Amino acid sequence: MDENTTPTVEMSLAALSDAVGKASDDLRAVRATLDVARADIASRNTSLSRDVVRHAEQVIVHLREADESLRDVLKDLSRRD
Repeated sequence: MDENTTPTVEMSLAALSDAVGKASDDLRAVRATLDVARADIASRNTSLSRDVVRHAEQVIVHLREADESLRDVLKDLSRRD
């Protein structure tokens, strides 16, 4: 969105819809990659740095926050006249 344009509800919802669609695609790709990495780690009994654990925990927190925010948007939309 242009910095000088005040977003309308429709513009905001369109931008959110696009972002959710892109995130959904990205999350599916990441999930597949994570599943392959987990299988590889388990089969080779490989260890990784604790950075992976720390970053994974950060992602989980961010995803929970995003989930809560999306629920708030859905609640707001359900309350419309």
